[in-house]
Amino acid sequence: MTPTRQQAAQDSLAEAISDAHILVTTGAGGVGKTTTAAALGLAAAQQGRRALVLTIDPARRLAQAMGLDGLDDAPTQVALPPEQLASGGELWAMMLDMQTTFDRLIERHATSPEEAAAITSNRIYRQLSSTLSGTQEYMAMERLHELHEEGAFDLLVIDTPPTRSALDFLDAPKRMTSFLEGRLLKLLLKPGVAAGRGIGKVVGAGATAFMRVAGRVTGMELLQDLADFFRDFEGMYDGFKQRAEEVLALLRDPRSRFVVVTSAEPPPLREARFFLERLEQEGLHAAGVVVNRIRPEVPRDPSDAGLTRAVRSLQEAGGVDPDAPEHLEPGSSDELALAGALQLLGDVRNLAARQRRDVAAGLFGVEVPALVEVPLLGGDVHDLDGLERIAGTLLTGRTR
Repeated sequence: MTPTRQQAAQDSLAEAISDAHILVTTGAGGVGKTTTAAALGLAAAQQGRRALVLTIDPARRLAQAMGLDGLDDAPTQVALPPEQLASGGELWAMMLDMQTTFDRLIERHATSPEEAAAITSNRIYRQLSSTLSGTQEYMAMERLHELHEEGAFDLLVIDTPPTRSALDFLDAPKRMTSFLEGRLLKLLLKPGVAAGRGIGKVVGAGATAFMRVAGRVTGMELLQDLADFFRDFEGMYDGFKQRAEEVLALLRDPRSRFVVVTSAEPPPLREARFFLERLEQEGLHAAGVVVNRIRPEVPRDPSDAGLTRAVRSLQEAGGVDPDAPEHLEPGSSDELALAGALQLLGDVRNLAARQRRDVAAGLFGVEVPALVEVPLLGGDVHDLDGLERIAGTLLTGRTR
């Protein structure tokens, strides 16, 4: 990428950090997606925005990177040095509590507090709410919508699981609506079935016998619990469907954008390409692609100050006199050290070039609004200082 195009891509992502209301980070596992989400939030706070980073990944990486002991469903403010923030800038973080979010959703759509209490205490509901496919992603969308409606934050950054699960994140509203529109559920919501009559005809005699045996073994009256759950759930379908439509509309809003995170290896790049294509199909907006841990390009001009420092550092590491490398004795240990260092320099240069060829090939033919390279650092990013370096790169293209 030429300097002009690189700067244009950088400006595009910086604009998203400054203007977007929702940024959804996604990517394959192990590419630094959680770190990128946290850095996006920090970069926005440095621009004077009140930013919240929400993760649905139960791992502790986000909390550790922000210097917090832990995260829960309530937003927690991250303590940042005032000199790092523009006026009004704040950084907050939280982790999705799926069950609590589902309970609030039931309370919102129930016809009465008594009906909501009956559903949330039902054993079938407790099981479905934690095991139904796509529930976690749907609840993440619900929590996102709640935070959007509250209007307390300028920017909401959502950290999702790896890409395939993030596709569930996109599909969750449709999946929930499809479940509610399913023929089985409609049968179970019929008055006779909801009252407990005829449920055997729906599930079949064999299944009914099995559930009766299971009920005796576990002590759960499964048939009655099912009847109660579906009876109480009746009338809430329209509310769930409307909410799913609102969530999809929110994601399609131009101020909601997706940041695809990848590394320079072919498998994560394939995932990134797949997700970019899916975003285009769904009419969603990509903010850009962040390529993490890419080798910096080594200049070939020997007069370049950066290259001179690099060679001098390699010479010193090899025990070579940096002031008189031309006086090396042929075959000496100093000459061998310098030769090895220069060979290593060539290998690093070749690796950097190969990584950029892989990125170009992996994303060829796909519309990418911004392609931002985050260089490989000397160690893992596990604290605010490391996040600040990544945030600076996302905003300016330069590490500190």
